[in-house]
Amino acid sequence: MKISADLDDDTGEENDTGNQPRLVVAVDGPSGAGKSSASRGAAIALNVRYLDTGSMYRALTWWLLQRGVDTTDAGLVGELAAEPVIEVGTDPRASWTRVNGTDVSAAIRTREVTGAVSAVAAVPRVRAHLIAQQRDIIDRADGIVAEGRDIGTVVAPDAPVKVFLTADSVARADRRSAETSWSPTSTRAEQDRRDRLDAAQSGKADDAVEIDSTQLDLDQVIDIIVRLAHERVGVPHPRQQTL
Repeated sequence: MKISADLDDDTGEENDTGNQPRLVVAVDGPSGAGKSSASRGAAIALNVRYLDTGSMYRALTWWLLQRGVDTTDAGLVGELAAEPVIEVGTDPRASWTRVNGTDVSAAIRTREVTGAVSAVAAVPRVRAHLIAQQRDIIDRADGIVAEGRDIGTVVAPDAPVKVFLTADSVARADRRSAETSWSPTSTRAEQDRRDRLDAAQSGKADDAVEIDSTQLDLDQVIDIIVRLAHERVGVPHPRQQTL
């Protein structure tokens, strides 16, 4: 299924919510498609937790760079993958990332980390280690929106709601440029490079709903995700959570 700017209006019909499954929303898609903003917004609207899996790969990449490790040395990166303690906050209104107790939420968004993270994330031992942590976070949550790559296919293949968020390359580059203050030209080149490097981890689940956000604003994308959650799972009623 694919959704774009011509999405039909909601019919208002409600599904039977008997035997309602726990709400897990898996959001995949390429960089610049708006996964993070849309996933945070949907998590707030649904009153559930939010997991940015990409921040965990960025945190490990930051830690490796701080120690002068060659991030293209897959063997060494794999050996060191479990050494730092990586923690993430799951409050969608105030998420954070820590490495060995130090807040690195801003440090992991630098151009240096962005340029190195794809190579680190492709290392099998890195993926195995961090995916295990991600699954644990998802399993412990009463409800959660998890975003990144391979969420609907590997990390949470049983998620009742799966979204593949995309946009055309120009729109994606413009959005990322606005977020980072990089020039549109350099942003497009970096985006194309990451698309090539991340291709192996960027599969779309067969049962995912594809949302083309090129002509949609953020609120419209959030609304589509929330509506899908209501249609697939019913109106969620998670237990009171300390986010």
